[in-house]
Amino acid sequence: MRVIRAAALVGLSLGYSQMSLSHVVLAEPAALAGTSYRAALRVGHGCGDSPTTEMRVEIPAHFRGAKPMPKTGWKLTTYKTALANPYDSHGRQVTEDVSEIVWTATSPEHWLADAHYDEFVFRGGLAPVAGPMWFKVVQTCAQGSNRWVEVPASGSATRGLQWPAALLDVIESGPAAHQH
Repeated sequence: MRVIRAAALVGLSLGYSQMSLSHVVLAEPAALAGTSYRAALRVGHGCGDSPTTEMRVEIPAHFRGAKPMPKTGWKLTTYKTALANPYDSHGRQVTEDVSEIVWTATSPEHWLADAHYDEFVFRGGLAPVAGPMWFKVVQTCAQGSNRWVEVPASGSATRGLQWPAALLDVIESGPAAHQH
């Protein structure tokens, strides 16, 4: 059964990798519930011709213990929020968790030009809950911004959304999926 799930992940990843870089997307768009996940948000362009100066990502409720990767030339800020549903992490009760990560370019020479792409990376654990997980991203540029925050009313189809949030398809993995 684990082989079938792994094959499904590979198939989903290949399908999603064909998506246009016109949106902010996850490099690995599928993962098993209850496992550790490395999220790499791919930014394929600025705002029109304007370079990206800040990336702000809202961390979904079922993404646990988010730890961002620093980027040279970018200030890193995290915000925590009290949890409505605390969880246990290795015998420790977690009552607040990272709810937002912000990368801000420290000077114009570190801005992400519209002609280039980059990744903004963080990691964390996925709760043992399958289904779509949406990462809402606000991309601020020297002039303007792109608000990648639209989520469909149900399901995971983004057709018809102009500014879709980044989607992670969390796949059921069974009781033995806990990893680091």
